Order: sequence, then structure tokens, then C-alpha cells
Amino acid sequence: MGHLRHYLTCFILLTALPCLLSLLRCEEGQSGPTYESLQEVFDRKPLRPSVNLSTPTITNISFTLYAVLGVNEKAQILTTFLWLRLYWFHEFLIWDSENCDDVTRISLPVKELWTPDIIVYEFVDDDVSQACPYVYVNHTGHIRYDRMLRLVSACNLQIFNFPFDIQNCTFTFGSYMHTIKDVRVSPALTFKEMTENSQRYLQASGEWELVVILGDANILKFGVDEWDIITFWVVIRRRPMLYVVNLIIPSSFLMIIDILSFYLPPHSVDRSSFKMTLILGYTVFLLIMNDLLPSTANGTPLIGIYFSVCLALMVISLLETVLITCVLHHNSMKYREVPRWVQVFVMGFLGRLVCYRFPDDLYAKSEKQDVDLWVTTPGDSTSSQQTASGSGMVTLDVPILRQISKDLSDMHSYFSVLRKEDQLQDQWCHVGYILDFLLFRIYLLIITGYALVIIIMWCIWMNQ
Repeated sequence: MGHLRHYLTCFILLTALPCLLSLLRCEEGQSGPTYESLQEVFDRKPLRPSVNLSTPTITNISFTLYAVLGVNEKAQILTTFLWLRLYWFHEFLIWDSENCDDVTRISLPVKELWTPDIIVYEFVDDDVSQACPYVYVNHTGHIRYDRMLRLVSACNLQIFNFPFDIQNCTFTFGSYMHTIKDVRVSPALTFKEMTENSQRYLQASGEWELVVILGDANILKFGVDEWDIITFWVVIRRRPMLYVVNLIIPSSFLMIIDILSFYLPPHSVDRSSFKMTLILGYTVFLLIMNDLLPSTANGTPLIGIYFSVCLALMVISLLETVLITCVLHHNSMKYREVPRWVQVFVMGFLGRLVCYRFPDDLYAKSEKQDVDLWVTTPGDSTSSQQTASGSGMVTLDVPILRQISKDLSDMHSYFSVLRKEDQLQDQWCHVGYILDFLLFRIYLLIITGYALVIIIMWCIWMNQ
């Protein structure tokens, strides 16, 4: 039994000998480990700092999102600035703080130590940020490496909801060469803590605001090898006030002016010229604001569809004005009878539908046919000279009376034609007014429904 205890003690000492040898040396009167012992560690830089190479080195990762530098929708690229922090355990950088003048932490040059080759898999451009040349080493062997990182990463940007869009981009951290047998990764902080830290520094960071940071650790398989990775989902939301003020509100003002232009007299050609000027101004507005709209090859933002529909509605309102102007000013229609079906359908049914009020004297005018005046005209001698045998009166054939009778008959015919033309023109005007009221109400209904749909959709996306 004694021999067994002796052999077991020897085995434990032999097993712990490499760990004892890995302790850094300290000298009396000197703070911290000696330079010679540190140099021995520096010479082992190419080797992973593990006594037992079958034990993987665990790397803890956390980051703080400081700024969103740019979003390129066309190239599907997100540019951010991160403060990346890495933690790992170096088994050769351990010393006894009591023997080293109570020194518990020192800074060492990062180029002299082994560092985990942690990369971001979505990285698509060179990192031009300034590298930190030092790391902090604790007397227990734990290393903290802070690094500023300008991250240009690929992200599947969804711009349909612009400017009320929410983007969800992934940052995947993992080792570039070391498999799961050599390097393992895990989050250094909880995702809630990383979210709160990032929101604290991103509050005054321009167009974008951070919603939440989520994460999940999993394994990447490629062939027969496996890599340990951790994926962070960074959810950011655009601040829409800039685009609401510069895009949506001016467009709404132009649409309101287009609606109010229907109150111009339809028989005046100024309405059509006014609408054409309005369309020209809206086109110039779209050309000026085109740089603010995102563009991608795989989709069109809803606000672009909104502007296109608004322009189409303006064109439709111009066509409606052209139609009404054609009805009111077409010369051939002034001398044509209004068809019976137009009178029944337009002036009857549609007039009551749009609550059109006819003038009181519209139907009070005479609708009877012209009656020829039978005025005695000069003819043969038997008709021109008649004798009233009963009364004894004789009608004399006076030339001046015959001329007056003829002039009165011509004047009566002329005024009858004018009265008929006025009646036809009034009827066509009322047909045009009824069509104008009807098309205006349909136009107003379409714009109201379209505006409500757009507002409801954007409100839903904003509250997601």
C-alpha cells in the first residue's frame, strides 16, 4: 500500500512538472517577471501556448459598435467601426504575484506573442484602422487584446421599406486556420451587455440606430474539418426624419396642389397649363432627389413606387383635364344634339350620383320647335289684293310693309338659331361639369386610398 502511494505521488509530480516549469521567474528588487523569462516565452511565439496540445485554446470575443460609417445598398456592403476585444489563456505567461512585488498585470508587445487568428468571415475589404501594438497580460495567464476595427462586410440589405427599413447584418467570428481541435470561440459578454454598451456610444451616430445584438455559437463544417464560429446578428434601424422632410413632405405638397387645381374653372385652358407646369416641377423634384434614393439590382424601394404612382396620378389628372376641355371647347359639339343616352346616363344618373345641381332655368327654357311666322309676302295680284267683304276693309300692297315683314322673319330665324345653339352649348357644358365632378371624386378617392395604404404599411414597419 505504501509503495502504491509512493508511485502515485511520483506520477503527480511528473505530471505537474511542465506546469511548474512554465511559471515566470522573478528576482528580488525587480517588479514583475524577469526579461530573461519573458524572452523564453517570446521565443515560443510560433507555438500555440498550451502545455497539452490536445487541449484547445478558448478565445472569448466581445465588441462594441461605435459607428455605422456607411451603407452601400447597390454593392450590398455595410461599413462599421468596432472596438473588438479578445481574451485567451496563455499557459506560459503565469507568475506568482507575491514573489513579483505584487505585480498582477503587465503590457507586452502583441507582435512577440502568439495570438489567435480570429477573422470576420463577411470581411470584403482591407482593414485600414490603426492596430494596437500591446496586450494586457494578467499574472494568471489571461490576455486581453483590444483592437480597433474598421469592418467592411457584406450584408444582404433589404431596402423595400426605405426610409423605414431595418437591416439585419451578421458578423461571424472564427479562426482562419485552426480547427475546433485547436481553437474554440465563445462570447466574452452577454448579448444584452454588448447591446447596451453599443447603444451608449451609438446614440449620436448619424443616420442609423442600433436595435439589438443577438448571437449564436455553432460549428462550421468544410470537408472533413470543423471550425468553431460565433455569429452576431446586428440589427440596425434607419432614422427616417431626413427623408420624410426632404422627400415625402414636398411630394405630398405637390399632390395637394394637384388636387386643389381641380377647383379651377374647367372651361378655362389655364387649368391644363397649370397641371403641365406642376408635372414639370414634380419631375425636376425627382431628378434632384434621386441621389437620396437607394438603388439595388434586386429590388425597388417602396418610396420609389410611391413617387412613380404620384407622377402617374398627375398625368391622369392632366388627361382628365384634356378630356373635359375637349368636351367644353370642341366646336363641332356646340351644334350637335346631346345624344339621348348621354342625357339619361350622364345628366340623369351620374348627375344625381355626384349631387350635381342644375341651374333653375335650365329646363324652364322653351324646348318647342321653331314656328315660322306666316307673314304675308308679295305674290301674285290675287293674293296681294284682298277685299274683306264682311268688314269692308281692304289690304293694300305697300312695298315698305312687305320689306319690314321680311326683315322681322329673318331676325326671328336668326335669334331662334342663336337660342338653339345656346341651349346645346349649355347642355354640353353641364355634361362636361358632371364628368369633371365625377372624375375628380374618383381621383380623390384613389389618392386617399393610396395614401392610407402607404401610411399604414410604413407605420407597421416602424413599429416592428
